[in-house]
Amino acid sequence: MTLTAPAPPVPADTAKRPVRGPRSRTGTSAWTPWLYLLPALAVLGALLVYPVYQLGLISFLEYTQAQVSGGEPTSFQGLGNYTALFADPQFRQVLLATVVFAAACVAGTLAVGCALAVLLTRVRALPRLALMLAALGAWATPAVTGSTVWVFLFDADFGPVNKLLGLGDFSWTYGRYSAFALVLLEVVWCSFPFVMVTVYAGIRAVPTEVLEAAALDGASQWRIWRSVTAPLLRPILAVVTIQSVIWDFKVFTQIYVMTGGGGIAGQNLVLNVYAYQQAFASSRYSLGAAIGVVMLLILLAVTLVYLRLLRRQGEEL
Repeated sequence: MTLTAPAPPVPADTAKRPVRGPRSRTGTSAWTPWLYLLPALAVLGALLVYPVYQLGLISFLEYTQAQVSGGEPTSFQGLGNYTALFADPQFRQVLLATVVFAAACVAGTLAVGCALAVLLTRVRALPRLALMLAALGAWATPAVTGSTVWVFLFDADFGPVNKLLGLGDFSWTYGRYSAFALVLLEVVWCSFPFVMVTVYAGIRAVPTEVLEAAALDGASQWRIWRSVTAPLLRPILAVVTIQSVIWDFKVFTQIYVMTGGGGIAGQNLVLNVYAYQQAFASSRYSLGAAIGVVMLLILLAVTLVYLRLLRRQGEEL
């Protein structure tokens, strides 16, 4: 017969001890990070959530100058503003132009930024410093100032670009496509430094052993970028792509300044300028708010789809 030692007595206060929350590997509570983020979340909630709520609320109301001045009561319209918006052929045309223009700006910004980031890794210290300073200068230039300078450079009468290219008195802002091309160049000029600096930092973080191994295997520089560097930079490229989509889709200042408020007969309108015209020029604030909600939903959809595609490829962001 085998004798077993009696079990140690259980403390009487064990059942009364509070159940603690889960702890991480470092021994801290799972709620600790959220406590540190709470002040920032409170500020973001006050600066972002409430304005978005007001924007959505106004988009469901009849809110014009008559309601603002108190001459007429505010009435609930439901989806009436959105129905009128999508029934307007000009809105559909502006939406298509905005999507195409933003896609061209994003492609141009990423191409120029990535190419110059690779160039920074190939040049010596002094040219690299000069290029970085020039790029940061373009990045720091206010949008209004940069747009005004570009309009002067391409001016039909006094601009040096027309003289260098021998275009005479050709007006870049008169034609629809030439005006969009001019604005595209300015947007790429003021946006590529962010991509360049971010991608350059990512390239510097790539282990040199991996690049040397690819070079020893006989891979060309283009093959090394496409098969080695770009996959390692995919999370960084995802960030700069999403940022570029958001910035370029809601371009306002460059279009408004360089085309005089949207071009001749509104041929260069984008959604942000069109919303401004509807809300403030026509005093149809509810319709302008509806355009803002549509832009917000489009940007959210594009961002979520892009992140979902990256997660399907096994990328951690």
